Amino acid sequence: MSETRETVYEERVDGFGTVCVLRLDPQADAEVVHSWVSEERAAFWGMNGLSHDQVTEIYAHLDTLDTHHAYLVRRDGVPVALLQTYEPEADRVSECYDVEPGDIGVHLLLAPADEEGGRSGWTSGLLKAITSYVLIGLDRRRIVVDPDVANEKAVARFGRQGFEAGPLVTLPEIDLPDVYLPEKKAQLAFLRREVAFPG
Repeated sequence: MSETRETVYEERVDGFGTVCVLRLDPQADAEVVHSWVSEERAAFWGMNGLSHDQVTEIYAHLDTLDTHHAYLVRRDGVPVALLQTYEPEADRVSECYDVEPGDIGVHLLLAPADEEGGRSGWTSGLLKAITSYVLIGLDRRRIVVDPDVANEKAVARFGRQGFEAGPLVTLPEIDLPDVYLPEKKAQLAFLRREVAFPG
């Protein structure tokens, strides 16, 4: 497959492979993104039941924003994750914690485990590269994540990666012409650059 998009970040992770982060193309990536967000395991992503066109429209809208960005993450050329970053002060999460200079919010949806055989250490290798991109590549001081409190797998995954648990919060409902987000009970967690990359 020919690729005309610029790779915004690339890292070779020992024993894992080459991870590339590319700006999401709402049209070109619609098929893979829709297939992932439509799965029952992705219910916490909030797009179950949406059509291919609706998902495409959401990411086309996101692509117009200066504060929120979406990326397709590939490992050795194969799509393995959907990464979204956002400025916390421009997001509802800012109503639930004190935003610090250098904070960046992250949402992460992993490809189905069967696509990579559920290999031990796979998620850790991928998150290492993504953390490097967000903290070093984007020059940020701290990542904030806000998984649904009922999404125990995601909460545990961030904990294993060194994220420090923050407060349990209720993210308020957002009901705008272009965006609707229901109220969400979330477990905030934080990862500082000096913790992820000591020394």
